[in-house]
Amino acid sequence: MKRLGAIFGLLLASSILGAQTAKPAGQHKPTPAPAQNPVSSALAQAEAAIDKQDWPTAERLLNEAVAAGEHSARAYSDIGYVLHATGRAPEAIEAYRKAVDAAPNVFETVLSLGLLLAGQGQWDDAARFLRKATGLTPASHPDAGRAKAWLALGRVLAAKDPQAAMDAYQKAIVLDPGNADAHLELGDLRARSGDTTGAEQELLKAAELAPKNPDPLAALANLYMSVNRLPEAEACLRKFLALSPESVNGHLQLARVLRAQNKNDGALPELQKVLELHPGDIDALRELAALQADGKQYDAAVASYRALLAAAPRDATLHFELGRVLLHQLNWSAAQEELAKAVNLKPDFGDAYYELAVAANGNKNYAVAVKALDYRAKYLPENAGTFFLRATCFDQLRDFKSASEYYKKFLESSGGRFPDEEWKARHRLIAIDPESREKNRK
Repeated sequence: MKRLGAIFGLLLASSILGAQTAKPAGQHKPTPAPAQNPVSSALAQAEAAIDKQDWPTAERLLNEAVAAGEHSARAYSDIGYVLHATGRAPEAIEAYRKAVDAAPNVFETVLSLGLLLAGQGQWDDAARFLRKATGLTPASHPDAGRAKAWLALGRVLAAKDPQAAMDAYQKAIVLDPGNADAHLELGDLRARSGDTTGAEQELLKAAELAPKNPDPLAALANLYMSVNRLPEAEACLRKFLALSPESVNGHLQLARVLRAQNKNDGALPELQKVLELHPGDIDALRELAALQADGKQYDAAVASYRALLAAAPRDATLHFELGRVLLHQLNWSAAQEELAKAVNLKPDFGDAYYELAVAANGNKNYAVAVKALDYRAKYLPENAGTFFLRATCFDQLRDFKSASEYYKKFLESSGGRFPDEEWKARHRLIAIDPESREKNRK
Protein backbone atom coordinates (compact mmCIF):
# COMPACT_ATOMS: atom_id res chain seq x y z
CA MET A 1 0.00 0.00 0.00
CA LYS A 2 1.49 3.33 -1.04
CA ARG A 3 -0.58 5.87 0.86
CA LEU A 4 0.15 4.73 4.40
CA GLY A 5 -0.23 8.19 5.85
CA ALA A 6 -3.73 8.44 4.43
CA ILE A 7 -4.69 4.86 5.25
CA PHE A 8 -3.67 4.55 8.84
CA GLY A 9 -5.67 6.36 11.47
CA LEU A 10 -4.63 6.82 15.08
CA LEU A 11 -5.05 3.62 16.97
CA LEU A 12 -5.76 4.75 20.50
CA ALA A 13 -9.48 4.78 21.23
CA SER A 14 -8.62 6.95 24.25
CA SER A 15 -5.90 9.01 22.66
CA ILE A 16 -3.06 10.67 24.46
CA LEU A 17 -4.74 13.97 23.66
CA GLY A 18 -7.79 12.68 25.50
CA ALA A 19 -5.57 11.86 28.44
CA GLN A 20 -4.35 15.43 28.49
CA THR A 21 -7.81 16.66 29.34
CA ALA A 22 -9.06 13.78 31.41
CA LYS A 23 -6.20 12.94 33.74
CA PRO A 24 -5.55 16.38 35.27
CA ALA A 25 -9.06 16.48 36.70
CA GLY A 26 -8.07 14.43 39.76
CA GLN A 27 -7.48 15.82 43.21
CA HIS A 28 -5.79 15.08 46.50
CA LYS A 29 -7.56 14.25 49.70
CA PRO A 30 -7.60 17.21 52.09
CA THR A 31 -4.22 17.87 53.67
CA PRO A 32 -4.00 17.45 57.47
CA ALA A 33 -3.71 20.74 59.32
CA PRO A 34 -0.50 21.58 61.19
CA ALA A 35 -0.46 20.49 64.83
CA GLN A 36 -0.51 24.07 66.12
CA ASN A 37 -3.77 24.72 64.25
CA PRO A 38 -6.35 22.45 65.94
CA VAL A 39 -9.37 21.24 63.99
CA SER A 40 -12.85 22.30 65.00
CA SER A 41 -15.29 19.61 66.07
CA ALA A 42 -17.50 20.18 63.00
CA LEU A 43 -14.50 20.01 60.69
CA ALA A 44 -13.27 16.79 62.30
CA GLN A 45 -16.74 15.25 61.94
CA ALA A 46 -16.90 16.38 58.32
CA GLU A 47 -13.58 14.72 57.55
CA ALA A 48 -14.77 11.52 59.17
CA ALA A 49 -17.79 11.64 56.86
CA ILE A 50 -15.45 12.25 53.89
CA ASP A 51 -13.50 9.12 54.80
CA LYS A 52 -16.80 7.20 54.62
CA GLN A 53 -17.75 8.98 51.37
CA ASP A 54 -20.85 10.25 53.10
CA TRP A 55 -20.95 13.36 50.96
CA PRO A 56 -24.28 14.88 52.14
CA THR A 57 -23.23 14.72 55.79
CA ALA A 58 -19.77 16.06 55.02
CA GLU A 59 -21.15 18.98 53.02
CA ARG A 60 -23.68 19.89 55.72
CA LEU A 61 -21.04 19.85 58.46
CA LEU A 62 -18.58 21.85 56.39
CA ASN A 63 -21.19 24.51 55.64
CA GLU A 64 -21.97 24.69 59.36
CA ALA A 65 -18.27 25.05 60.17
CA VAL A 66 -17.82 27.91 57.69
CA ALA A 67 -20.97 29.64 58.96
CA ALA A 68 -19.53 29.41 62.47
CA GLY A 69 -16.35 31.22 61.38
CA GLU A 70 -14.10 28.35 60.23
CA HIS A 71 -12.44 29.97 57.20
CA SER A 72 -9.20 27.98 57.17
CA ALA A 73 -7.47 26.63 54.08
CA ARG A 74 -8.30 23.18 55.38
CA ALA A 75 -12.03 23.85 55.52
CA TYR A 76 -12.16 25.26 52.01
CA SER A 77 -9.98 22.41 50.72
CA ASP A 78 -12.42 19.93 52.30
CA ILE A 79 -15.33 21.73 50.65
CA GLY A 80 -13.58 21.67 47.28
CA TYR A 81 -12.93 17.95 47.67
CA VAL A 82 -16.59 17.21 48.42
CA LEU A 83 -17.88 19.43 45.62
CA HIS A 84 -15.58 17.78 43.10
CA ALA A 85 -16.48 14.29 44.32
CA THR A 86 -20.14 15.10 43.74
CA GLY A 87 -19.63 16.42 40.21
CA ARG A 88 -19.61 20.17 40.81
CA ALA A 89 -16.23 21.13 39.43
CA PRO A 90 -16.85 24.90 38.94
CA GLU A 91 -17.95 25.28 42.58
CA ALA A 92 -15.03 23.10 43.68
CA ILE A 93 -12.61 25.41 41.85
CA GLU A 94 -13.96 28.41 43.77
CA ALA A 95 -13.53 26.56 47.07
CA TYR A 96 -9.96 25.61 46.22
CA ARG A 97 -9.20 29.19 45.24
CA LYS A 98 -10.26 30.26 48.73
CA ALA A 99 -8.07 27.53 50.21
CA VAL A 100 -5.07 28.74 48.20
CA ASP A 101 -5.77 32.36 49.19
CA ALA A 102 -5.75 31.30 52.85
CA ALA A 103 -2.57 29.19 52.53
CA PRO A 104 -0.76 29.90 49.23
CA ASN A 105 2.07 27.39 49.63
CA VAL A 106 0.34 24.10 50.40
CA PHE A 107 1.43 21.80 47.58
CA GLU A 108 -1.60 19.50 47.65
CA THR A 109 -4.12 22.33 47.52
CA VAL A 110 -2.31 24.21 44.75
CA LEU A 111 -1.96 21.01 42.72
CA SER A 112 -5.63 20.08 43.17
CA LEU A 113 -6.67 23.54 41.98
CA GLY A 114 -4.42 23.29 38.93
CA LEU A 115 -5.75 19.84 38.06
CA LEU A 116 -9.36 20.96 38.39
CA LEU A 117 -8.75 24.02 36.21
CA ALA A 118 -7.17 21.79 33.56
CA GLY A 119 -10.14 19.46 33.73
CA GLN A 120 -12.38 22.44 32.93
CA GLY A 121 -10.20 23.54 29.99
CA GLN A 122 -8.92 26.68 31.73
CA TRP A 123 -5.43 26.04 30.42
CA ASP A 124 -3.62 29.29 31.22
CA ASP A 125 -4.87 29.41 34.80
CA ALA A 126 -4.16 25.71 35.22
CA ALA A 127 -0.59 26.13 33.97
CA ARG A 128 0.01 28.96 36.45
CA PHE A 129 -1.02 26.90 39.47
CA LEU A 130 0.62 23.69 38.27
CA ARG A 131 3.88 25.51 37.67
CA LYS A 132 3.65 26.93 41.18
CA ALA A 133 3.04 23.44 42.56
CA THR A 134 6.29 22.19 40.98
CA GLY A 135 8.18 24.58 43.28
CA LEU A 136 6.41 23.54 46.48
CA THR A 137 7.15 20.62 48.79
CA PRO A 138 4.54 17.85 49.18
CA ALA A 139 3.66 16.66 52.68
CA SER A 140 4.84 13.14 51.75
CA HIS A 141 6.72 11.43 48.91
CA PRO A 142 8.09 14.76 47.67
CA ASP A 143 9.73 13.50 44.46
CA ALA A 144 6.68 11.54 43.30
CA GLY A 145 4.39 14.44 44.20
CA ARG A 146 6.39 17.02 42.30
CA ALA A 147 6.72 14.59 39.37
CA LYS A 148 2.94 14.43 39.25
CA ALA A 149 2.82 18.24 39.09
CA TRP A 150 5.36 18.34 36.23
CA LEU A 151 3.44 15.63 34.38
CA ALA A 152 0.17 17.54 34.72
CA LEU A 153 1.88 20.76 33.60
CA GLY A 154 3.25 18.97 30.53
CA ARG A 155 -0.23 17.80 29.58
CA VAL A 156 -1.60 21.32 29.88
CA LEU A 157 1.22 22.80 27.77
CA ALA A 158 1.35 20.06 25.12
CA ALA A 159 -1.00 21.64 22.58
CA LYS A 160 0.22 25.24 22.87
CA ASP A 161 3.93 24.84 23.65
CA PRO A 162 5.21 21.32 22.84
CA GLN A 163 8.83 22.13 23.69
CA ALA A 164 7.89 23.42 27.15
CA ALA A 165 5.72 20.34 27.61
CA MET A 166 8.64 18.05 26.71
CA ASP A 167 10.82 19.89 29.25
CA ALA A 168 8.12 19.33 31.88
CA TYR A 169 7.89 15.62 31.10
CA GLN A 170 11.67 15.30 31.34
CA LYS A 171 11.63 16.94 34.77
CA ALA A 172 8.92 14.50 35.85
CA ILE A 173 11.11 11.60 34.66
CA VAL A 174 14.15 12.91 36.56
CA LEU A 175 12.10 12.98 39.77
CA ASP A 176 10.30 9.69 39.09
CA PRO A 177 12.15 7.58 36.47
CA GLY A 178 9.59 4.80 36.78
CA ASN A 179 6.67 7.00 35.75
CA ALA A 180 5.41 5.22 32.62
CA ASP A 181 2.92 7.98 31.80
CA ALA A 182 5.68 10.59 31.59
CA HIS A 183 7.69 8.40 29.20
CA LEU A 184 4.56 7.68 27.14
CA GLU A 185 3.56 11.31 26.72
CA LEU A 186 7.09 12.50 26.12
CA GLY A 187 7.35 9.83 23.43
CA ASP A 188 4.10 10.98 21.87
CA LEU A 189 5.33 14.58 21.66
CA ARG A 190 8.68 13.51 20.25
CA ALA A 191 6.84 11.54 17.57
CA ARG A 192 4.76 14.58 16.65
CA SER A 193 7.92 16.67 16.39
CA GLY A 194 9.44 14.17 13.95
CA ASP A 195 12.01 12.77 16.39
CA THR A 196 11.35 9.11 15.59
CA THR A 197 14.42 7.79 17.42
CA GLY A 198 13.70 9.74 20.60
CA ALA A 199 10.02 8.82 20.47
CA GLU A 200 10.81 5.14 20.06
CA GLN A 201 13.15 5.15 23.07
CA GLU A 202 10.56 6.78 25.32
CA LEU A 203 7.69 4.57 24.16
CA LEU A 204 9.75 1.39 24.56
CA LYS A 205 10.58 2.52 28.10
CA ALA A 206 6.91 3.17 28.84
CA ALA A 207 6.03 -0.32 27.55
CA GLU A 208 8.76 -1.83 29.72
CA LEU A 209 7.57 0.02 32.84
CA ALA A 210 3.88 -0.78 32.25
CA PRO A 211 3.80 -4.17 30.51
CA LYS A 212 0.07 -4.60 31.11
CA ASN A 213 -0.86 -1.18 29.74
CA PRO A 214 -1.79 -1.35 26.03
CA ASP A 215 -1.35 2.40 25.44
CA PRO A 216 2.45 2.39 24.92
CA LEU A 217 2.08 -0.46 22.44
CA ALA A 218 -0.61 1.46 20.58
CA ALA A 219 1.60 4.54 20.45
CA LEU A 220 4.54 2.45 19.21
CA ALA A 221 2.36 0.91 16.52
CA ASN A 222 1.29 4.38 15.40
CA LEU A 223 4.91 5.48 15.30
CA TYR A 224 6.05 2.47 13.26
CA MET A 225 3.15 2.83 10.83
CA SER A 226 3.95 6.49 10.30
CA VAL A 227 7.48 5.64 9.13
CA ASN A 228 6.49 2.50 7.20
CA ARG A 229 8.21 0.08 9.60
CA LEU A 230 5.46 -2.43 9.09
CA PRO A 231 6.95 -5.59 10.64
CA GLU A 232 7.52 -3.71 13.92
CA ALA A 233 4.03 -2.22 13.70
CA GLU A 234 2.58 -5.69 13.21
CA ALA A 235 4.45 -7.04 16.25
CA CYS A 236 3.24 -4.15 18.44
CA LEU A 237 -0.33 -4.55 17.27
CA ARG A 238 -0.30 -8.26 18.08
CA LYS A 239 0.97 -7.49 21.61
CA PHE A 240 -1.62 -4.73 21.92
CA LEU A 241 -4.42 -7.10 20.94
CA ALA A 242 -3.18 -9.68 23.43
CA LEU A 243 -3.94 -7.06 26.10
CA SER A 244 -7.03 -5.58 24.41
CA PRO A 245 -8.58 -8.41 22.36
CA GLU A 246 -11.87 -6.55 21.92
CA SER A 247 -10.30 -3.45 20.37
CA VAL A 248 -12.06 -2.76 17.08
CA ASN A 249 -9.41 -0.24 16.09
CA GLY A 250 -6.60 -2.63 16.94
CA HIS A 251 -7.94 -5.39 14.68
CA LEU A 252 -8.65 -2.88 11.91
CA GLN A 253 -5.13 -1.42 12.02
CA LEU A 254 -3.58 -4.88 12.09
CA ALA A 255 -5.60 -5.76 8.99
CA ARG A 256 -4.29 -2.64 7.26
CA VAL A 257 -0.70 -3.38 8.21
CA LEU A 258 -1.03 -6.95 6.97
CA ARG A 259 -2.56 -5.77 3.68
CA ALA A 260 0.28 -3.30 3.26
CA GLN A 261 2.69 -6.25 3.55
CA ASN A 262 0.63 -8.29 1.04
CA LYS A 263 -0.43 -10.65 3.82
CA ASN A 264 -4.04 -10.67 2.68
CA ASP A 265 -4.76 -14.11 4.12
CA GLY A 266 -3.91 -12.76 7.56
CA ALA A 267 -5.82 -9.52 7.04
CA LEU A 268 -9.13 -11.25 6.28
CA PRO A 269 -9.72 -12.77 9.76
CA GLU A 270 -8.83 -9.43 11.37
CA LEU A 271 -11.52 -7.69 9.31
CA GLN A 272 -13.97 -10.46 10.14
CA LYS A 273 -13.20 -9.90 13.83
CA VAL A 274 -13.91 -6.18 13.45
CA LEU A 275 -17.27 -6.92 11.86
CA GLU A 276 -18.03 -9.45 14.59
CA LEU A 277 -17.28 -6.86 17.28
CA HIS A 278 -18.88 -3.96 15.40
CA PRO A 279 -21.30 -5.15 12.70
CA GLY A 280 -21.61 -2.73 9.82
CA ASP A 281 -18.33 -0.96 10.60
CA ILE A 282 -17.82 1.22 7.51
CA ASP A 283 -14.02 1.30 7.70
CA ALA A 284 -13.84 -2.48 7.97
CA LEU A 285 -16.27 -2.92 5.08
CA ARG A 286 -14.13 -0.60 2.94
CA GLU A 287 -11.03 -2.61 3.78
CA LEU A 288 -12.88 -5.86 3.07
CA ALA A 289 -14.05 -4.60 -0.33
CA ALA A 290 -10.52 -3.51 -1.24
CA LEU A 291 -9.14 -6.85 -0.04
CA GLN A 292 -11.65 -8.70 -2.20
CA ALA A 293 -10.70 -6.57 -5.19
CA ASP A 294 -6.99 -7.20 -4.60
CA GLY A 295 -7.71 -10.92 -4.45
CA LYS A 296 -9.64 -10.77 -7.75
CA GLN A 297 -12.85 -11.78 -5.96
CA TYR A 298 -14.67 -9.30 -8.13
CA ASP A 299 -18.23 -10.47 -7.57
CA ALA A 300 -17.74 -10.26 -3.80
CA ALA A 301 -16.06 -6.85 -4.12
CA VAL A 302 -18.95 -5.50 -6.21
CA ALA A 303 -21.43 -6.69 -3.57
CA SER A 304 -19.39 -5.07 -0.80
CA TYR A 305 -19.07 -1.76 -2.62
CA ARG A 306 -22.78 -1.70 -3.44
CA ALA A 307 -23.56 -2.31 0.25
CA LEU A 308 -21.28 0.60 1.18
CA LEU A 309 -22.91 2.86 -1.42
CA ALA A 310 -26.34 2.04 -0.06
CA ALA A 311 -25.20 3.74 3.16
CA ALA A 312 -23.17 6.51 1.47
CA PRO A 313 -24.54 7.14 -2.04
CA ARG A 314 -22.64 10.44 -2.45
CA ASP A 315 -19.21 9.03 -1.68
CA ALA A 316 -17.22 9.69 -4.87
CA THR A 317 -14.37 7.40 -3.86
CA LEU A 318 -16.72 4.44 -3.40
CA HIS A 319 -18.20 4.98 -6.87
CA PHE A 320 -14.64 5.18 -8.25
CA GLU A 321 -13.55 1.94 -6.54
CA LEU A 322 -16.69 0.14 -7.67
CA GLY A 323 -16.12 1.40 -11.21
CA ARG A 324 -12.59 0.01 -11.22
CA VAL A 325 -13.81 -3.42 -10.09
CA LEU A 326 -16.44 -3.39 -12.83
CA LEU A 327 -13.69 -2.59 -15.34
CA HIS A 328 -11.88 -5.75 -14.25
CA GLN A 329 -15.10 -7.61 -15.02
CA LEU A 330 -15.19 -5.91 -18.47
CA ASN A 331 -18.63 -4.60 -17.53
CA TRP A 332 -18.09 -1.41 -19.51
CA SER A 333 -21.58 0.09 -19.22
CA ALA A 334 -21.89 -0.37 -15.44
CA ALA A 335 -18.31 0.87 -14.95
CA GLN A 336 -18.96 3.97 -17.03
CA GLU A 337 -22.08 4.71 -15.01
CA GLU A 338 -20.25 4.47 -11.65
CA LEU A 339 -17.24 6.47 -12.80
CA ALA A 340 -19.49 9.18 -14.23
CA LYS A 341 -21.11 9.43 -10.79
CA ALA A 342 -17.67 9.74 -9.21
CA VAL A 343 -16.64 12.73 -11.33
CA ASN A 344 -20.06 14.36 -11.02
CA LEU A 345 -19.72 14.19 -7.24
CA LYS A 346 -16.05 15.26 -7.31
CA PRO A 347 -15.31 17.31 -10.43
CA ASP A 348 -11.55 17.48 -9.76
CA PHE A 349 -11.18 13.69 -9.45
CA GLY A 350 -8.37 13.32 -12.01
CA ASP A 351 -7.81 9.57 -11.61
CA ALA A 352 -11.51 8.88 -12.05
CA TYR A 353 -11.57 10.71 -15.40
CA TYR A 354 -8.95 8.32 -16.78
CA GLU A 355 -10.88 5.24 -15.64
CA LEU A 356 -14.04 6.81 -17.09
CA ALA A 357 -12.24 7.20 -20.42
CA VAL A 358 -11.21 3.53 -20.31
CA ALA A 359 -14.80 2.48 -19.60
CA ALA A 360 -16.21 4.70 -22.33
CA ASN A 361 -13.65 3.36 -24.79
CA GLY A 362 -14.61 -0.20 -23.91
CA ASN A 363 -18.25 0.82 -24.33
CA LYS A 364 -17.40 2.31 -27.76
CA ASN A 365 -18.34 5.80 -26.57
CA TYR A 366 -15.16 7.23 -28.07
CA ALA A 367 -16.21 10.85 -27.98
CA VAL A 368 -17.07 10.53 -24.28
CA ALA A 369 -13.66 8.95 -23.68
CA VAL A 370 -11.85 11.86 -25.33
CA LYS A 371 -13.91 14.36 -23.34
CA ALA A 372 -13.05 12.53 -20.11
CA LEU A 373 -9.35 12.73 -20.99
CA ASP A 374 -9.73 16.46 -21.65
CA TYR A 375 -11.15 16.91 -18.15
CA ARG A 376 -8.39 14.78 -16.65
CA ALA A 377 -5.77 17.01 -18.31
CA LYS A 378 -7.09 19.94 -16.25
CA TYR A 379 -5.96 18.24 -13.04
CA LEU A 380 -3.17 15.80 -13.97
CA PRO A 381 -0.36 15.85 -16.54
CA GLU A 382 -0.69 13.77 -19.70
CA ASN A 383 1.37 10.59 -19.96
CA ALA A 384 2.03 7.74 -22.39
CA GLY A 385 -1.17 5.98 -21.33
CA THR A 386 -3.42 8.96 -21.97
CA PHE A 387 -1.71 9.68 -25.31
CA PHE A 388 -2.28 6.12 -26.50
CA LEU A 389 -5.90 6.08 -25.35
CA ARG A 390 -6.56 9.39 -27.08
CA ALA A 391 -4.93 8.09 -30.25
CA THR A 392 -7.03 4.94 -30.37
CA CYS A 393 -10.25 6.86 -29.69
CA PHE A 394 -9.54 9.37 -32.47
CA ASP A 395 -8.61 6.43 -34.70
CA GLN A 396 -12.02 4.87 -34.07
CA LEU A 397 -13.68 8.23 -34.72
CA ARG A 398 -11.76 8.33 -38.04
CA ASP A 399 -10.11 11.59 -37.04
CA PHE A 400 -6.83 10.36 -38.45
CA LYS A 401 -5.00 13.67 -38.11
CA SER A 402 -5.60 13.76 -34.34
CA ALA A 403 -4.94 10.04 -34.05
CA SER A 404 -1.57 10.44 -35.79
CA GLU A 405 -0.65 13.35 -33.52
CA TYR A 406 -1.27 11.31 -30.37
CA TYR A 407 0.31 8.10 -31.65
CA LYS A 408 3.46 10.16 -32.20
CA LYS A 409 3.25 11.71 -28.74
CA PHE A 410 2.81 8.24 -27.31
CA LEU A 411 5.90 6.91 -29.08
CA GLU A 412 7.92 9.94 -27.96
CA SER A 413 7.00 9.35 -24.30
CA SER A 414 6.77 5.55 -24.02
CA GLY A 415 10.51 4.88 -24.01
CA GLY A 416 10.18 1.19 -24.81
CA ARG A 417 8.06 0.46 -21.75
CA PHE A 418 4.99 -0.68 -23.70
CA PRO A 419 6.24 -2.82 -26.60
CA ASP A 420 2.83 -4.15 -27.69
CA GLU A 421 1.27 -0.71 -27.82
CA GLU A 422 4.34 0.74 -29.52
CA TRP A 423 4.08 -1.91 -32.26
CA LYS A 424 0.40 -1.07 -32.76
CA ALA A 425 1.09 2.69 -32.82
CA ARG A 426 3.79 2.34 -35.50
CA HIS A 427 1.62 0.16 -37.70
CA ARG A 428 -1.40 2.44 -37.37
CA LEU A 429 0.78 5.44 -38.27
CA ILE A 430 1.89 3.65 -41.44
CA ALA A 431 -1.76 3.04 -42.26
CA ILE A 432 -3.18 6.51 -41.52
CA ASP A 433 -0.31 9.01 -41.65
CA PRO A 434 1.22 9.80 -45.06
CA GLU A 435 4.45 11.13 -43.56
CA SER A 436 5.00 7.95 -41.54
CA ARG A 437 4.10 5.80 -44.53
CA GLU A 438 6.68 7.61 -46.66
CA LYS A 439 9.40 7.20 -43.99
CA ASN A 440 8.65 3.50 -43.75
CA ARG A 441 9.10 3.08 -47.54
CA LYS A 442 12.52 4.67 -47.36
